[in-house]
This record gives sequence, C-alpha cells and structure tokens, in this order.
Amino acid sequence: MGKLFGKGAERPAADPHALPAPRWQKQGMYTLRALGDARVRALVDAAEAGDWDAVKVALAPFDLGRDHQVLGELADLEGVQDWIGRAVEEDKEHRATALLISGARHISWGWEARTRRLAKNVSQEQWRIFHERLHIAEDQLLEAAELRPEWVTPWRRLLTSGRGMSLGPAVNETRRDAALRRDPLDLETHIEWVSQLQPRWSGEPGEALEFAREAFTGAPEGHRLGCVIAMAHIEDWVESDHKNCLITPEIQDELLEAAERSILHPAHVRRPGWQEDFNIFAMALSLASERIALPRVFRELGGAYTSWPWRYMAEPEKMYARARRNA
Repeated sequence: MGKLFGKGAERPAADPHALPAPRWQKQGMYTLRALGDARVRALVDAAEAGDWDAVKVALAPFDLGRDHQVLGELADLEGVQDWIGRAVEEDKEHRATALLISGARHISWGWEARTRRLAKNVSQEQWRIFHERLHIAEDQLLEAAELRPEWVTPWRRLLTSGRGMSLGPAVNETRRDAALRRDPLDLETHIEWVSQLQPRWSGEPGEALEFAREAFTGAPEGHRLGCVIAMAHIEDWVESDHKNCLITPEIQDELLEAAERSILHPAHVRRPGWQEDFNIFAMALSLASERIALPRVFRELGGAYTSWPWRYMAEPEKMYARARRNA
C-alpha cells in the first residue's frame, strides 16, 4: 500500500536548476514560470531583451529541434516577432534555429489575432491576419525542417498551422508521419493528433482514444507518453455535453494504470516543465473522480499550476484549486 500511494517510493533527486516555488502562494498554488528551470528563465530573459546572441548562449543546454516545451516558451513570448526576423536574415550559421523560433512564434501570434472564439464570431480582418501569419510560419518551418532534417519540432508545429489553415487530412497525416519517423514516442505530436481527431475537427467519436491507446501500448515503463491517454479523455470531456462523462470505473482504472506506468513510475525522468505532464493527469483524474493516483499527483506538484490543459475550463485556476482541495 505504501508503494501504491507513493509513501515508500524514492523521491527524485533534487534538480540543481529548479527554480524555487514562490513564498507567497494563493490557495497554496502558484503559476509555473519558465518551466520551473533557471536555465529556461535565462533564455526567456534574453528573448524578452531581444538579445539574439544571449538567446543562442542560453539555448546551449537544450535541443530545440526536439524540446517542444522550451520552444513553446519562446513561441508564446510577446515581442519575439519584433526581432527574430533580423536573426533569420543575418545569422546564416544559426538560420535554422531562428527560422524555427520565428515560425513557432508566428503560429502563436496568429492565434492571438484569431482568438479562441468560435469561427462564426471571428471577424474577417482577424481571419486575414491569422492566415497571413500562418503562411509565414509554414514557409519558415518548412525551410527549418529542410535545413535540419533530424528535427521533430518543426513538423509538430506544422500540424498546428495545417489545422488552422484547413489543409486537410492528407497533408496533416504526412506531417504527423514525418514527426513520428523522427521520434515515434514524441508526446507533443501525439497530443496534437489527439486534438485533430476530435469531432470538432472532423474526427469520429472514439477515434482519438483508440489512437492514444495504441500509441501508449508500445511505450517503455516511465515514459511521459502516458499523458496521451489522459489528454484523450480530457478531449472526450470537452466534446461531451455531460460534465460527469469520465466518472466510470473503467476510465478511472485506465487513468490510474496510465499514471502508474508513466509519470508515477520509478523509471520516470523529470525534465524542465515536468509539472505540465502532472497537470494533464491532475485534470483528467479530477474529472474522473479518481482517488488513488490523484492525491499523489497533486502532492508531487506542490501547488505548481500550468495553464495547459486547465484552460479548457471557464475558470482554470479556480478549477485547479478546487480539484487540489478535493483530492
């Protein structure tokens, strides 16, 4: 029982790069910044300053061609689009890296213009800006992929732009396959595809969960790919008209098994941003009213909150705090 509840398990060694949790926390929770990593914080600081040379130095510990979460920190950072174009044009040696950052940023920037409103509520001008930015992203990411054919991150981002531009299943399946040839266990590519298989994107009910289950079957013990099971159930909840649709013994058992085989397994390796994986499971387990893995997941988080995937809810921070209390 001690092992089951995590009481007797060996805790991961302290990460020398981990940022300390803020002293002041609202309701015992705090928003994770810079993936909770001092090196990522230095990267974000350099990008906020528009200092390309400092960005390159700060990128040294990371493989931007494979680390989606580090790339995401740059893609979501306001103002990157104002200076990254100069790096693309002037730094021939690091052109691929600059193209990757710029392409990823233009996708996020495009969605900022479109907003997350229903398509019928998006203005014609918003659509124009959205597609203009996505066209730039497509050109830049395809060139980055050509320059660095071993990279997986351009292909995963091209899945997002392809969905936004309605390029169709043939194009997006080709891009998915390109990503998975480079990394068959890439979590972010699998999660993006789970989203694309939803009925709101012309998928069939149950198709995404079937894909997730097949993918996780071949994953080694302790691999973070288990999160794809949790995300598939979250997506089903988003699509459903019934808020209690995940509260079944079968779903609870599946989520418990996926958590124990992935993020709660002794072989699991924590990397910068591991808290987001735990947040994915925290939300899915909470929606399913699971009571075995959920307390341990929240205990390991120590109050660390990430907006993904809680932003699927109307009041994400409030829902996180409620789920944490109920756990």
